[in-house]
Amino acid sequence: MNSVGGPRFGERVGRLLRHEGRWLASLVWWVARRRVGVPEGARALPYAGAQAALMYGLTFVFVVETVGVSLLLRDQPGLHAVALVADVYTVLMVLGSQAAAVTRPHVLGAEDLLVRGGARMEVRIPLASIASVRYDLRSRQDARSGADGEQGDGGPLELAIAGQTSVTVELAEPVVVVWLLGRRETVRTVRFHADDARGAVGAVRGAVDAVRAARSAAERGEPVTPG
Repeated sequence: MNSVGGPRFGERVGRLLRHEGRWLASLVWWVARRRVGVPEGARALPYAGAQAALMYGLTFVFVVETVGVSLLLRDQPGLHAVALVADVYTVLMVLGSQAAAVTRPHVLGAEDLLVRGGARMEVRIPLASIASVRYDLRSRQDARSGADGEQGDGGPLELAIAGQTSVTVELAEPVVVVWLLGRRETVRTVRFHADDARGAVGAVRGAVDAVRAARSAAERGEPVTPG
């Protein structure tokens, strides 16, 4: 994975603020049972199920902590207010992370595969650039991290859920990845998780085959029938 650019401080701050807005908006979409960026005719590939138990467990722990701290600080109004705001924000952030994963699934379209990591990032992969896709269950225990909390250079892009990926996409042509803080890199291998990983692999393979068949027919001058 090769770096192709770095953001300025102002851009990094702006990107963080937009990220905050996305996960907050995701809470609204979650309650409304709506999904973001899944057009008609596209196939959503959910991935949030793998982390649901963990996120709901964390939410319960933070709610209990909020109640406990509130009782301890009930005679100190100033500290109580500060702690309450921080605790409520933490609960919302955990729920927002799960909401973003639910409402922003991976999306398989007729021409590309949109791979997402909740509200943090998304990578659009042209189907024509995919060399292969396979079921490949892996743990991220050995993955490296960069200084800004993002994955480091020198390896595939890994969008893990609950510490694991289950689908590996190899690319014939690299794509550009833009991280949360704006750092840009090129990648040739993308690993991500899908709740129905084998089904996702089959769907992507079918879409890639359809694109290749259409391209081959066009090169031979044959009429192309929309898939």
